[in-house]
Amino acid sequence: MTDYLSDTIDECLKILDENVDFLAKLEMDLEDNKEDSLETDMQLYQLIDMAEDVHDSSKLKQAEINLIKRQEEPL
Repeated sequence: MTDYLSDTIDECLKILDENVDFLAKLEMDLEDNKEDSLETDMQLYQLIDMAEDVHDSSKLKQAEINLIKRQEEPL
């Protein structure tokens, strides 16, 4: 009886080890979905602020890319 229980526990641990990455990714996806919820009660000025933030972020990203390219160029 104890051999059966021990084998069953070992098998369960093996299955858990095989699926731990999948479960971690699933948890992260669920957390991301919570953050992606729509807000329907936003005012126009809030939407404009968000659009400006996205614009500024893309300009910063492009500036970072250009800086990296310049640093990689031989002198």
